[in-house]
This record gives sequence, C-alpha cells and structure tokens, in this order.
Amino acid sequence: MLAMAQASTAGNKKQLQNRKKSAMKAARAAKRRRVINLRRSRAMKAAIMEMKTAPSAENLSAAYQAIDKAMKGGLIKKNTAARMKSDLAKKLAK
Repeated sequence: MLAMAQASTAGNKKQLQNRKKSAMKAARAAKRRRVINLRRSRAMKAAIMEMKTAPSAENLSAAYQAIDKAMKGGLIKKNTAARMKSDLAKKLAK
C-alpha cells in the first residue's frame, strides 16, 4: 500500500512543488526573450547569407544593421560583431 501511495505522489511532484512568484515571472520573461533572440538570430543569419550569396552595398548595409541589432541585444559579443562585419566588408571588396 505504501509503494502505491509513493507512486501516485511521484506523478504529482510538479503540482506539489513550491513555485515562487519571482521564479514563475522569470520563466515567462525567459520565454519572451528566447523568442526575440531567435528572431534576431535568424534575421542576422539570413542577412549574412544574402550578403555572401549576392554581395552588394545594399546587402552589406542590411547585414551590418542585423549584426548591430544582435550585438545590442546581447546575442553576440562586440568583438564577434566587429569580426563578422570585417569579413563581410572583405567579401564585398573582392
């Protein structure tokens, strides 16, 4: 009988946890940030690929803008952004 009681409470463990308001709020905020970060990351990668496949001044400007937004949002670091921009500028110069 004891084993059966333990088995039934094991499934309800999530319901029995003490979930603090701050932890739940942080989880919601993380979910929102994740969506924004994915959107920025995909936009940046798409702009970079567009620049690499069809190098032009317009594509370079769009890629720079996407990289700067990703850096500003904390998605990539400052030096990584500078390196990416430098590589794209070299690609256009060729």
